[in-house]
Amino acid sequence: MTRALPLDKFNRRLLANVHPDDWENPRARSRYHLVVVGGGTGGLVTAAIAASLGARVALVERRLLGGDCLNFGCVPSKALLRAARAWHAAGRAARTFGGPTVAGPGDFGAVMKRLRYVRAGLSSVDGVPRFTAMGVDVFLGAARFVSPDALEVDGQRLRFRRAVIATGARAATPTIAGLDAGEYFTNETIFNLTSLPHRLVIVGAGPTGCELAQAFARFGSHVTRLQRGPRILPRDEPSAAAIVHRALERDGVIIVPRVDGLHAQRIGAQSVLRYAAAGDARWAIGDAVLVATGRVPNVEDLGLEAAQVHWTARGVSVDARLRTSNRRIYAVGDVATSTPFTHAADAQARLVVQNALFFARKSAARLVVPWCTYTSPELAHVGHTEASAREAGMAVDTVRVQLSSVDRAVLDGEDEGFLAVHLARGTDRIVGGTLVADHAGDMISELTVAMANGLGLARIGAAIHPYPTQSEVFRKAADLWRRGKLTPRTKRVFDLFFRLFR
Repeated sequence: MTRALPLDKFNRRLLANVHPDDWENPRARSRYHLVVVGGGTGGLVTAAIAASLGARVALVERRLLGGDCLNFGCVPSKALLRAARAWHAAGRAARTFGGPTVAGPGDFGAVMKRLRYVRAGLSSVDGVPRFTAMGVDVFLGAARFVSPDALEVDGQRLRFRRAVIATGARAATPTIAGLDAGEYFTNETIFNLTSLPHRLVIVGAGPTGCELAQAFARFGSHVTRLQRGPRILPRDEPSAAAIVHRALERDGVIIVPRVDGLHAQRIGAQSVLRYAAAGDARWAIGDAVLVATGRVPNVEDLGLEAAQVHWTARGVSVDARLRTSNRRIYAVGDVATSTPFTHAADAQARLVVQNALFFARKSAARLVVPWCTYTSPELAHVGHTEASAREAGMAVDTVRVQLSSVDRAVLDGEDEGFLAVHLARGTDRIVGGTLVADHAGDMISELTVAMANGLGLARIGAAIHPYPTQSEVFRKAADLWRRGKLTPRTKRVFDLFFRLFR
């Protein structure tokens, strides 16, 4: 089990909530309405809703309640990023806003201490005491299915009417020759740091690597990013990813694309990563190495064969209703879907309770799931990109507005970025959108709500947006779409109208 280190008062408080050392599992009931395997976001939300409705619920977690999000994902990473943003803002205050000159190194230890303090404070929401107070039977230990309607944990058999697998995913094991366990960090261990690495090497091109590369560079680390592909954030719009790429380089991150033949060697306290790029043999030296090369679903040692649940290397196989090949068992979150986000797991959990306990037929395919990479600027997206729409055979019109045309973005000094809204060809129906802005993660919900409720871009434009705010970018997109509707023929009609009514 991954432990939170150092074992100070904050991490002791965290563990007292999410995996208390003195916890004794309850005596299993004769049969549960619902057994939930996995105590991350998907499992916790599923258990909480079912218990609040009066169901007999058991929740099983072998590691830490709260899962990735609380312990080594969303919560600690965003605490770290907020600190890095504050350091960066202090450094640019003088040259951008005439503020005081800031000099000297900051206190990275204080950053990490605050991270542990905030995480511990939030942990009570996901903790054992809260869920037992709800009436949930919490079992700490490894669960293993022993039949299609029962599993075992800590020597007890839990029979169920329905079960939900919510075991999540873990950091992928790196395939880097010479790099042994203990010689690198993943997202599950990087937040245990108490001192700043002078040199940090990050392997991977995805969101986690981008966010942490920028953060550590802003703290003062010399950061090198090695990636096999040609660009960062390959799932996102290329023009949006390019803005993030430039922002990382401005903050001092060295990005090396198309890396091949990666090989590691440990020399004293340092790691030397040798590789080939652009036909040349090169190397990067790090006091620390962070591997952020993706995630793999936690499907091993669950006894899925005994449960008659089909699974692959991509995770548990589910239908649109999140039901597995065993009609008694469902799955939510990273273990079963291609949208590995906390908010997606939350939404799936709300859906699966209806399907599992109340014979509903809610489809996860109808969920509109945005995502965001929390760099500066942030890159948020929902629905189709231009490329995915093209692959789906969907013709689109794209309305694009530069943030430099939005007054508040200019006033804030945050005018690098854009909004691109993809519309079904010839209509204002929104099929996707990308926003690059410092607060894109907060702002993208305007498009998400519109898509989820069938509201076109014109309806967004009809809403009054307070001035000056960066959200005006959506109204400007609607105005630009309307102007595009003013065809030469329509303009001639208006000209005739105003000539007749002078």
